[in-house]
Amino acid sequence: MGKTKKPGDQAFEEYYSEIFGGRWSSLKAALLQESAPKAFHAQESGAAYFLDSASVLAAMTLPLSGAKNILDMCAAPGGKSLVIASLMDEGASLKCNERSPDRYARLRRVVAEHFPLAAQDRVQTVCGDGAVLCKKEKILYDAILLDAPCSSERHVLGDPKYLAQWSPARVKSLSMQQWALLSSAYRLLSPGGHLLYSTCALNPTENAMVCGRLLKKFPDARALPEEEIRALQDSAKEKVARFFDVSTLPQYEKEPLGFSILPDAQNGSGPIYFCLFKKV
Repeated sequence: MGKTKKPGDQAFEEYYSEIFGGRWSSLKAALLQESAPKAFHAQESGAAYFLDSASVLAAMTLPLSGAKNILDMCAAPGGKSLVIASLMDEGASLKCNERSPDRYARLRRVVAEHFPLAAQDRVQTVCGDGAVLCKKEKILYDAILLDAPCSSERHVLGDPKYLAQWSPARVKSLSMQQWALLSSAYRLLSPGGHLLYSTCALNPTENAMVCGRLLKKFPDARALPEEEIRALQDSAKEKVARFFDVSTLPQYEKEPLGFSILPDAQNGSGPIYFCLFKKV
């Protein structure tokens, strides 16, 4: 007889218990709690945009000083794009790309309602597949954010329908999509430029393994170490403080490759994984 397929909730439980061991019970409990997004107020005449403080910390890690052409490859709903638009140089331009038409419409609303007015004429929104963008674009970018579509386990746990449908095959499928996006993004990066990869996934297959593949594929790719990451975040805090309560920024955990912010350790912030690359 063939092997009986386990229900999604059971498979999910076993999969993440194996990854996190004894920590999984506390992490799962934190994931099931409601998140507490914080206000980011960049437009004086508009309403504040609420987002996870972990997302702010990840986005402010991307070096923007001196960057003229900036790309957010998977930009919707727009929170991390908002952080970038608020911190980029006065002469810089930002392209926000999103492949989903529905999410693209939401992105355009966020740009209009929450982005700094002084930056809006330097922000372009486009709807397209980031995985093939490298074949269409003729320019290179000095700074790129790829906040890749991912498992988003926090949302899976909170929705019985999605939890029942979950399987490890979904993780593998998403990691393949993430690699297509990341390799496309790297090809669009100018020499000396920086690429920030992030997800809200918990599993290493979508995080460190995807990033490790980039280092193997491209010999000129370098993952920035912790001391450089910390210095970049510290230097960005003064600018961020004009729009956001920096006292709510969480602490990251160092991974074998990259960094993570997990809600059981950071008062509900996250999950976020990020890794910053430089094309040397």
